[in-house]
Amino acid sequence: MAFATRQFVRAASSDAATAAAKKLLIKHVTIIGGGLMGAGIAQVAAASGHTVVLVDQSDEILKKSTKGIEESLKRVIKKKFADKPEAGAEFIKKTLKNLTTSTDAASVVHSTDLVIEAIVENLEVKNKLFQTLDKFAPEHTIFASNTSSLQITKMANATTRQDRFGGLHFFNPVPMMKLVEVIKTPMTSQKTFESLVDFSKAVGKSPVSCKDTPGFIVNRLLVPYMMEAVRLLERGDASKEDIDVAMKLGAGYPMGPFELLDYVGLDTSKYIIDGWHSLEPNNPLFAPSPLLNKLVEEKKLGKKTGEGFYKYK
Repeated sequence: MAFATRQFVRAASSDAATAAAKKLLIKHVTIIGGGLMGAGIAQVAAASGHTVVLVDQSDEILKKSTKGIEESLKRVIKKKFADKPEAGAEFIKKTLKNLTTSTDAASVVHSTDLVIEAIVENLEVKNKLFQTLDKFAPEHTIFASNTSSLQITKMANATTRQDRFGGLHFFNPVPMMKLVEVIKTPMTSQKTFESLVDFSKAVGKSPVSCKDTPGFIVNRLLVPYMMEAVRLLERGDASKEDIDVAMKLGAGYPMGPFELLDYVGLDTSKYIIDGWHSLEPNNPLFAPSPLLNKLVEEKKLGKKTGEGFYKYK
């Protein structure tokens, strides 16, 4: 009898260990931040059948976010359901049914499987948010940041769930861009990592994996490339117009580096390069640019202000 009991206990323990090692099937998602990125992530998650709560500071912001999602969905069905308008209307109806909004993050995370943060690129603000949500979210809940430039590890360390914390870096515009960078810190469990990869695939994206290195894959290559273009201009080696044409016609890029800088926002690019420079001050790829600093100081931030490296009407 004692032998049988020991066998039963061992079997039960083994079953429990197997269950604990299983990946989390993410069904309920809470997205913090109703801007372009947060709204875009909310849209693709809701469209793929997930229950989604989009959170921001005011109902006014959330109404704008919801309206933007509705307009985006209308563009989607023009392509996806061109010959089936009734199916398109049903797709929009189902997607919006999966989406709700809230101004109280703490009250909605109690039943969520995944929290995705898509707020301002400020480590202190993000850490404060994660510290608060850590107290209210269930033990199984995974936290993820959509940051493009900050260290995921530093955010994870602000919580008690370092093993259930990773990066999910979507690209703008989220409904159109297929890539998601899934970031694994030294503390991220394999179970968490695989759950985030599965979620990325479930929302129709192609995930790639990267360690928690500055800029991950895309921005780690893209930002130094854009900064080197600025240095070419600063040295007088070529004009911005010729550099843009050269990269479009010679490398097949859809935008030249200066067009891309203006599209991204010069303040955003400066913020990223300044942050990386503080981490690795001796890395020449991360050296600040006097010309970029000057344009940002003059509030010439690119398309959003009407002028950056180019002027816009």
